[in-house]
Amino acid sequence: MNEQNQETLKHVLDGASILTVIGTLVEFLPAVSAVLSIVWVAIRIYETETVKKLMNRKDDDAKQEQEST
Repeated sequence: MNEQNQETLKHVLDGASILTVIGTLVEFLPAVSAVLSIVWVAIRIYETETVKKLMNRKDDDAKQEQEST
């Protein structure tokens, strides 16, 4: 799977996650789906560049480049 397809898939899953949260808040979907959606959003936030910088985490690609040199 190339990088563009991965990004597209992430955006689709993010949209589904947001719709799940909204659906749960209006009591349309069960609470389990809300928990899964919250976990997904938390993972996505944790993986943002801002959080990586705040936690002094390096990008996986940067780690691989450093290890190969």
